[in-house]
Amino acid sequence: MSFLALFVSLPTKAATGRMRVWRALKAQGCATLRDGVYLLPDAPEHAAALNAIAIEAQEVGGSAEIYCLSGSVNSQEAVLRALFDRSEDYAAISEEARVLLKSLTSMDGASIGRQVVGLTRRFEQVVKLDFYAGEAQRQVLGQLDALRAAVSRLLSPDEPTTIFAEIPRLHREDYRGRTWVTRARPWVDRLACAWLIKKYIDRDAKIIWLSSISECRAEWLGFDFDGATFSHVGTKVSFEVLLTSFGLDDDAALVRLGELVHCLDAGGLPIAEAPGVEATLSGLRATVLEDDALLAQASKVFDWLMQYYREKPSE
Repeated sequence: MSFLALFVSLPTKAATGRMRVWRALKAQGCATLRDGVYLLPDAPEHAAALNAIAIEAQEVGGSAEIYCLSGSVNSQEAVLRALFDRSEDYAAISEEARVLLKSLTSMDGASIGRQVVGLTRRFEQVVKLDFYAGEAQRQVLGQLDALRAAVSRLLSPDEPTTIFAEIPRLHREDYRGRTWVTRARPWVDRLACAWLIKKYIDRDAKIIWLSSISECRAEWLGFDFDGATFSHVGTKVSFEVLLTSFGLDDDAALVRLGELVHCLDAGGLPIAEAPGVEATLSGLRATVLEDDALLAQASKVFDWLMQYYREKPSE
């Protein structure tokens, strides 16, 4: 295992330059070996980042050089890896999540949403700089999942519960020209399901938004509510269940979209674009009060995301 070491020295009078360099080092998650020596794991993207910082240091009259180093024995490597420990950052997030979970019933929905989003973003920032992820990351991820589940139960008590069953493969031609129904005032999973149905499964589908699931008729196809034909199964949200049911899970872009929907609907592994998509859909939902119109606007967002995922396939 090797590391990149930036040896940097800055003139004492260049206060502004020193602050810019320090902020850049912090933003990259650099560990401090000693005063003036900063480490990152050896990787091309880290080499480019340190090179940019070195250039900035030189532009303000300082000196900077980059070397590659490694521990000569396992114990030395362990010491170097320990410099990147993020457990204190995770502990702070964990404590805030614990306090928030205990306070949910005394808070309004808007305040809960802001705090959960803030905690999630802080967690994502720490994960981005956690080069040697371990149990602390997994524990806090589970804690945030539990927090989001509690918030969902509090604010949306009619959200579907998960069942455990096999997901059978279905033929799209058997599901054409049907009436598909789900709960009114849809959020991300229901919006994405309706978009998927009309675009990939049943182009002639009629979507009905139910004020109460008791209105669902036997001949209608329900999605994303308890007792619906398509809802949460195992670890999959309704969108992912539809992908699997209709053999759409061989489309890499749709799978990536499913991961995003899962992240926003049920939590789990952070997705870089999730906060921006969540903000966009939240704004639409707050301003577009008619559900068909909301689906039309949200469908544009999903179309844009698909274009992005097809042009920039995951590595």
